Amino acid sequence: MSFLSKQFIDVIQWTEPEDGILAYRYPMEDMEIQNGGKLTVRDSQMAVFVNEGRIADVFAPGLYTLNTNTLPILTYLMNWDKAFKSPFKSDVYYFSTRLQTNQRWGTATPITIRDKEFGAVRMRGYGIYAYKVADAKVFYQKVSGTRDIYGVPDLEGQLRNTIVARMTDSFAQSSVPFLDMAANQAALGQKIVETLKPSFAELGLSLETFVVENLSLPDELQKMLDQRISMNMLGDMGKYTQFQVAQSMPIAAANEGGGAAGIGVGLGAGLTMAQSMLNAVKPAEQQAPTTPAPAAPVAPATETKFCTNCGKPMTRASKFCPECGTAQQ
Repeated sequence: MSFLSKQFIDVIQWTEPEDGILAYRYPMEDMEIQNGGKLTVRDSQMAVFVNEGRIADVFAPGLYTLNTNTLPILTYLMNWDKAFKSPFKSDVYYFSTRLQTNQRWGTATPITIRDKEFGAVRMRGYGIYAYKVADAKVFYQKVSGTRDIYGVPDLEGQLRNTIVARMTDSFAQSSVPFLDMAANQAALGQKIVETLKPSFAELGLSLETFVVENLSLPDELQKMLDQRISMNMLGDMGKYTQFQVAQSMPIAAANEGGGAAGIGVGLGAGLTMAQSMLNAVKPAEQQAPTTPAPAAPVAPATETKFCTNCGKPMTRASKFCPECGTAQQ
């Protein structure tokens, strides 16, 4: 009666009901595979037979008839000696081998790298990547196991942490400055792919694409970088300061309540500040010392005397008074 109560499977097939499924266990409870049954493996799929807890074989896309002529080709088990003249019991797992696209990666916290231009900097990044199941046997043994369904969300955290760890190692060994990395994100993504492929292969996966959408510094470091870029764009700081002073003159002239005196004081203070800024930005060797101008010679004081008649002052060398004409001694 127990034999008659069993159900025999004539056709084994599976279609993905939704996105994000990597492995699916075909329901085999109280069911056995009929000798001569059909196994359908569609494009973007692989099927794995597991017999008595061990992998029997992996089937690529195609239509298979499960009978004595086909099943002995199974390579992973050497003890399939029943000739399958009667129904047999095995577990069948389907694996989706299509690309799992638009997978997001990003640094939860900034990673510290050594930069030959800025020294040690903390960097953030994010982007997308795509992968697929390449080796169903390895993926079954190391990742999905005997679960009924194994999906992309179950693997997301593991892959994201692996990506960030390998990126940190890659940047630590790289001598490329941060600004060059940020300007060549496509080439950087290709380099990271080569670094990450062995880690994905260990899980039975193949990393197909890796895109770096953005590389940036934390906000406080980004502000300092922006200031540095602004200073480089200004060029001659002396000319820039003169321009700023000239631009401020109309504003000072339009200042209400200050009057002419206020305008003069404001302009004087502005010119003094501008001169101080110019002196600060000039190299020390370009600041020539100020030499005081030589003092003009002081003429000796002329000796004087007074007229004996009218009392008017006159030079001591004069013989007559220029006022009254009196002869002097």
